[in-house]
Amino acid sequence: MPEIIDLSQEIYTGMPVYKGLPEVNITIHASHEQWSGIENPETLTPSVNKLEMGEHTGSHVDAINHMGAEHKDKSIDTMPLSMFYTEGICLDLSEKQPQELIEINDLVNARDKHQLEIKKGDTVLIYTDHYRRHFNTEHWIKGPGLSAEATIWLGEQGISAFGVETMAPGVSGVSNKDVHRICGEMGFTHYENLINLHELIGRGRFRFIGLPLKIRGGTGSPVRAVAVFD
Repeated sequence: MPEIIDLSQEIYTGMPVYKGLPEVNITIHASHEQWSGIENPETLTPSVNKLEMGEHTGSHVDAINHMGAEHKDKSIDTMPLSMFYTEGICLDLSEKQPQELIEINDLVNARDKHQLEIKKGDTVLIYTDHYRRHFNTEHWIKGPGLSAEATIWLGEQGISAFGVETMAPGVSGVSNKDVHRICGEMGFTHYENLINLHELIGRGRFRFIGLPLKIRGGTGSPVRAVAVFD
């Protein structure tokens, strides 16, 4: 049987979201007691919940149209499913500190440390251990991230996507806008807010699956990202 490792955050009311994005609120829309005609029940058992949240909530993937107005026609529902069902590797950048840039030599050294190869169409996951160290703390928004040059280098490898544990693929206020712009220009994407990447280190290649919801015109989507080892 294959081993499936869950790489996705829980979605819950009040969870951390990127600055300026919609807060998450989950409420009971209908209960079993309501459907059964019970008046004034002591407890409510949800039969349908109402979800209020943005597309870029928790573990999610960005659509190309999120990267800039010039990509307005490349919404999440138009992107090929092959971009979200790939082979993958995970690079160990756990020495990186909050708001520290990840440069090309960092990616190369991490790749070579475990004798990995970045192949065309891969998803490259970047482990920084920022989630386990800082999730839901004052440092959570201050994650390490790719430099513009490192993002271009990944794009030149022909990858489908890369993924990070942090709330942004670049360092907020430093390289994050450039990282998004480069992804749009080069035609690849990224996942944010992944977890459990430490479970992938030193284990070689795996199947990565991070399928988005088919949101018409969507700028991104929550995903249930997993790594599969045969």
